[in-house]
Amino acid sequence: MRVLVLIASLFLITVAGDAFAQPAGQNKKESARPRPNYDPPKAQRPEVATLTQIAEKTDELRAALASLRTRNLPDPVMIDVEIYLKAAENIVRFDEWYTAESGKWALTTLDQGLARAKQAEGGTPVWANTPGQWVLRAYRSAVDGSIQPFAVLLPADYDPSRQWRLDVVLHGRDSSLTEAKFIATHIGNAPEGLGQIQLEVYGRGNNAYRWAGEADVFEAVHWFRFGPPGLEGRPRGPVDPNRIVLRGFSMGGAGTWHIGLHHPGNFCVIGPGAGFTTTHGYVADLPEKLPDYVEKCLHIYDAVDYAENAFNVPVVAYSGENDAQRMAATNIENTLKDFKESLRFTHLIAPGLEHAMPKEWQDKAEVEYRKFADPGRTPPERVRFVTYTPKYGRCDWAQIDSLETTFEKAIVDGTRKGNHFDVATDNVRRITMWLGPQGEPLVVKLDGQTLDTASVRTEFSILVQAERVDGKWTLIEDPRDIRKRLRDRPEKHTGLQGPIDDAFTSAFVVIQPTEAGFHRAHDSFLNATAKQFAGIWDKYFRGTLPVVPASAPREELRAKNLVLFGDPASNPLIADILPQLPITWTKDRLMMNGVEYDAKSHIPVLIYPNPKNRRQYVVLNSGHTFRESDLKGTNALLYPRLGDWAVIKPTPTAANPTAYEVVAAGLFDEDWKFVPSK
Repeated sequence: MRVLVLIASLFLITVAGDAFAQPAGQNKKESARPRPNYDPPKAQRPEVATLTQIAEKTDELRAALASLRTRNLPDPVMIDVEIYLKAAENIVRFDEWYTAESGKWALTTLDQGLARAKQAEGGTPVWANTPGQWVLRAYRSAVDGSIQPFAVLLPADYDPSRQWRLDVVLHGRDSSLTEAKFIATHIGNAPEGLGQIQLEVYGRGNNAYRWAGEADVFEAVHWFRFGPPGLEGRPRGPVDPNRIVLRGFSMGGAGTWHIGLHHPGNFCVIGPGAGFTTTHGYVADLPEKLPDYVEKCLHIYDAVDYAENAFNVPVVAYSGENDAQRMAATNIENTLKDFKESLRFTHLIAPGLEHAMPKEWQDKAEVEYRKFADPGRTPPERVRFVTYTPKYGRCDWAQIDSLETTFEKAIVDGTRKGNHFDVATDNVRRITMWLGPQGEPLVVKLDGQTLDTASVRTEFSILVQAERVDGKWTLIEDPRDIRKRLRDRPEKHTGLQGPIDDAFTSAFVVIQPTEAGFHRAHDSFLNATAKQFAGIWDKYFRGTLPVVPASAPREELRAKNLVLFGDPASNPLIADILPQLPITWTKDRLMMNGVEYDAKSHIPVLIYPNPKNRRQYVVLNSGHTFRESDLKGTNALLYPRLGDWAVIKPTPTAANPTAYEVVAAGLFDEDWKFVPSK
């Protein structure tokens, strides 16, 4: 690990982003300062003439889209036009005139959308491979069906027949950010000498690329590279999969630390600038000790817990010498002080600078990136990575499918030479390893135990799986056996590990009450809760909440996470699933974790494998467990508040109809069973 302190005369460029809230080691007086205010600027509504022009052009674009729909054009072509209409409509309906430029941005968006609609009449995205300039693209999210923008900058000498390096760039926090601003500020030509494709992610706004914002990063990249599944003729991004760089500054730096260290096998190098890597020590006024189930959930996003994954991906960090957010990199470095493995870790520190990354320092970082982004890079023989949740269990050829204890540190350290695996593990319950060359002899040694692989035909297989049973590793001869077992006896595993907030990172639908429930007061509370969730999703995750009726086709309900609001009387799907959930719930009685509550004053909240499809979740009576005030605050506040389950007592007021007290809460064990209260 090396630290480069480079001295230069610099021109200061201010970059919007999360201000450092509370560096680790600050004294109590300093740490007691109030949290920064991230409210957007006061609206500066354009003059009437501009608003009239915006309304007229919006109608014109809406009509152009209606005409295009009659042609049955491919969805990717349509959404590359529709994104302009969404951007124009959102800035109006949310009253997001945050700067004097907002009206101009809206008009720019509409003009570009009308021009794109004209281009789309031919039925192909002729704009997609325009070299030397920014091109706005969009994708349809698998999470909620919304369309989300991203921007691509192609080099002037772009040739789609070549394999190119791809830089995925995460923006900093910007309280005035809207889709229209994102569109209007991604116009123009590529800088001279640009030698790679650059993809900038909208990330659903300002959530530090957490939850659906994280999915946004991977969906945007996948859409650019491959397009939607099953569509023939889609222009495919000619990306070298072994030369993908992830970088960003401020909030984008926090996102780079998080995504890069959680997914170290996906990138050839990561370039985090500033940001944050912990919750404690960053969030001002955070209690020293949160409830145990909350503390454990901090292991989901605290990048410092995944610092050792720098073994698998080179890090080129950047900090201003006087930037409080320098602690983001310092925390990682301190965690790695006693780490015995060799690392490729560079920390560029700009003398005298605070929270800024001027072009001169971007250029210095680029010199470092190139050391790790040469053509010909191949996947490593050895991986050595850590996780605390099977949600983040993959690194190159190895994946932790399930842990012996979720939210405790798990390690995989192994080599793959040909198809000879020698792997040591800690706190791993089940593992998948991808095979190398077909037909080569297979040898699997796990924790010193050599497994019998005679039944595995490497010429027909692409992976090998094993699980630990009573302290011994056993080869899984047929993965279908595991899937069958999980249908009958759910376990926590990759993609099905909770907590509640995890349900909103993959495809989900919401089913609201259809009848009167057990208690009128609860009906009012739950209806208000569902409405609040819809409003938060719309404004802060930039999508319409996917609400469907209880009578929706069974295929749709089975294929997605079910988010059910109500009780067994008001929602027929709750009544249908309830007998297979680990709770008892009647008009008068609620039983959770062996404790009985008065159902007249208490409501259950939980996430659990859907009994109708064990590959998906069912959620009762909850959206995200953090609040709108947290979304307005520092991004480090976006951590789970309720774990896997809770009993809440509604305490609504006129000012806050969704207020409640947490009576009990916790995490299920590895078999989705309650952990008895101590």
